[in-house]
Amino acid sequence: MELANTLRQDGESRGGVLAHLERLETQVSKSHKKLEEPQNAQALEARIHELKRLRDKLRAEVKQRQARVKASTANVEPDQILEISEQEILERKQENMKAILQAYRFTGISGKLTSRGVSVCISTAFEGNLLDSYFVDLVMEKPLWIHHHSVPVFIPLEEISAKYLQTNTRHFLFVLWEYLNAYSGRKYQADRLQSDFAAFLVGPLQRNSLCNLLSFTYKVKPEGQSFPFCARLLYKDLTTTLPTDVTVTSQGTEALPSTWEEQRAAHENLFFTKPLHQVFTSFAKKGEKLDMSLVS
Repeated sequence: MELANTLRQDGESRGGVLAHLERLETQVSKSHKKLEEPQNAQALEARIHELKRLRDKLRAEVKQRQARVKASTANVEPDQILEISEQEILERKQENMKAILQAYRFTGISGKLTSRGVSVCISTAFEGNLLDSYFVDLVMEKPLWIHHHSVPVFIPLEEISAKYLQTNTRHFLFVLWEYLNAYSGRKYQADRLQSDFAAFLVGPLQRNSLCNLLSFTYKVKPEGQSFPFCARLLYKDLTTTLPTDVTVTSQGTEALPSTWEEQRAAHENLFFTKPLHQVFTSFAKKGEKLDMSLVS
């Protein structure tokens, strides 16, 4: 009996100690939470205060800007405000055009500002020879438009302007220069063939306005007996000065000797790779014997 009481008392003592320890841990945990809560609350309150300060600062800046805008437009009608905005746009376009002309001054494109916009001069050249010049007068309005020009009718000016004039004036001028410069280069070659190498031609040189289709019959020896060839040169790319398609045939129906066939094929290669006057210069220097260095 005494042993049972002793065990019961020991159990109760141990249970009482454990419960007491648990209560102490709970109290400590609550104390920590109570200590942390004021610190978190203080940090949050400081953050809110900082955000309010920034908000008030931004509001003040917005009010100042609105006051300045209101003061500057107090005596200006809405239509005038729109007009001022468009004027700024036009002035910006003029400055941009100045920069474009400055960048292209070494490529044959120059110009000057006019009362309505800018007058652009496009000069062409081939192999260092200055050729024709063309002008385009642009009016700096919205939209930008062409007032006068001297571009030949067979140059696709309307197509080029529709693609690039409103969106990229720089590219518009460059593409137009490519077309005009290539046309002048092809025309220069055809003129040189007619004026400097007429003795090699059998009959007239046939060409269209764009000078992108040339047909002629020629001999490799200006005097004496020489087998004539017929050449047809087509320039599909209107921005180039060398043909994209070349056909050289013999005049007549009789079969050519093998040496003449080789010569005909060599002529085709020359027309593909060299300007016309250079090809006939080689004929003049070598006679029937081709300058094969030009072929390579």
